Amino acid sequence: MPRTFPWAGGVVKPAALREGVHRRACFDLPGGVVPWCVAAVPQVTNISCYRFAPMEGLKELRGELQSSCKAWGLKGTILLSPEGINLFVAGDADPIGRLLDRLRRIPGLEDLAPKTSLSASQPFKRMLVRLKKEIIAFGVDAVRPAEHTSAKIAPTELKRWLDEGRELVLLDTRNDYEVRLGTFRGAVDPGIRTFRSFPDAVARLPESLKERTIVMFCTGGIRCEKAGPYMEMCGFKDVLQLDGGILRYFEECGSGHFDGDCFVFDQRVGVDPALRETSHLVCHACLAPLDDEDQRDPRFVAGVSCPHCHRSEPERLRERVAAREAALHDAANPLPGSQPYENRRPVRIPAALDGLPLVDALSRVFPQVDADEWRARCDVGRLVGADEIARAADHRVRAGEVLVQRFPAAAEPAVDARIGVLYEDEALIVVNKPAPLPVHPGGRYHRNTLQHLMNLACAPQVPRAVHRLDANTTGVVVFARTRHFANHIHRQFAAGTVSKTYRVRVLGHPADDRFACDARISGGPVAQGAREIDDDAGKPTSTRFRVLCRMADGTTLFEADPLTGRTHQIRLHLAHLG
Repeated sequence: MPRTFPWAGGVVKPAALREGVHRRACFDLPGGVVPWCVAAVPQVTNISCYRFAPMEGLKELRGELQSSCKAWGLKGTILLSPEGINLFVAGDADPIGRLLDRLRRIPGLEDLAPKTSLSASQPFKRMLVRLKKEIIAFGVDAVRPAEHTSAKIAPTELKRWLDEGRELVLLDTRNDYEVRLGTFRGAVDPGIRTFRSFPDAVARLPESLKERTIVMFCTGGIRCEKAGPYMEMCGFKDVLQLDGGILRYFEECGSGHFDGDCFVFDQRVGVDPALRETSHLVCHACLAPLDDEDQRDPRFVAGVSCPHCHRSEPERLRERVAAREAALHDAANPLPGSQPYENRRPVRIPAALDGLPLVDALSRVFPQVDADEWRARCDVGRLVGADEIARAADHRVRAGEVLVQRFPAAAEPAVDARIGVLYEDEALIVVNKPAPLPVHPGGRYHRNTLQHLMNLACAPQVPRAVHRLDANTTGVVVFARTRHFANHIHRQFAAGTVSKTYRVRVLGHPADDRFACDARISGGPVAQGAREIDDDAGKPTSTRFRVLCRMADGTTLFEADPLTGRTHQIRLHLAHLG
């Protein structure tokens, strides 16, 4: 029987009786010194490398690598592009070797030399082989590293320069959230969110740097292959790139002159100067690396926020409002209806008008337009069917038939589009509508309307105004962001659980401080689309008024509470009261 020895963590066996020995140690236990061992911990080989070289037959190569890597149990990402290859792959050592052997048979990749590290677990979830326009997105076609790139400086040489205090500028080409985890002491951080923003960051650098020695660096070197030539194109005279990036510097020089750890784009998040995985996590909301203190912070909610991106609700509201106002400003400049265009408006025939001549049906749907005008429009072909064939004035309509009224190309009248956003959440957008600005399309307005501007600013979402407001009235308009929320809010308006209050300034001083008007208002439009007081056939209407201030100039400021919602209700009631 093999001898075993009790130990705090379990049982210790003599080394000679164990297989897969990884580490040996001696313990002075009762009965003598006994050698023991720890069984080998499975090691995953991680490789990362890139090469800029002209490549062809990428579609076929992608299929081959995808199937081979899957069969070999490898995981990670391989990017293939006409400009080269970029890969991050992990798995057992033998399959990794087979992958490298295959890649080195490709012209231009013969001396592919990856950076290698070990981890206790697989850092990737799946194997992806993708075709890309660029192996590192930059967006400047004139930069072609396979043809020319900046000179490189070896990590040991850079360390020697830094030890000597040589005059140079260290430039970090990585994204801001990567820099947060660690960087070279005194390095310039361009403050970019993506590498595509690097050209803009270069334009912001002081002109004096063009005469100095620039040593740029990134994680593994690939970004500097493009950043260096670009800076040379911009007039920087002495640009060097750290060969192999931070990871090779760690391999050869350790932590000298580097503060912190290095961000990596896999489940490890970060590695220290000894290339060991750190305890960092990454915030999936802002991509910031999180240390132990960040993870203990109450503002850290996995998958939602972290101390770096957390915003209080008032802060988030201000950001939402500012973004929506900016979108509305862009949508209204220039006004979308300022250029002539042919407007097309559908007309659906109600069932009650089935069989009538087209002119008679249109006169009943739009009583504010007389029959002679409709006949003239039909005569010039402005009413067409779904087949785009013009319909004559005596065309017999059918219930549900949809006709299109075509309006000659014309620009719309100018409006005031200085729309303010008061509130926004997942259900509502509340805006301050200026005047004149129609809410809905109609008459001469289709594109220069609040609804159309909101559609442009909120695309692809289509917000819905849940109540009306006259074109010449300024005030609050509530939009629902979805049909579901619109239906819910409409029910509240219909039930009278939502109140609307208006401020009104009129000519004259009323005798009473409080008064009301219950004059009925016509249910449909009369001349030129307006409404009128109609005590006989009008709809019940009620408005309550309260005087706020009688002005010295002979005007009065009222507070008006419309208990019903008729078109032009407040204006008509005040005019009716004199």
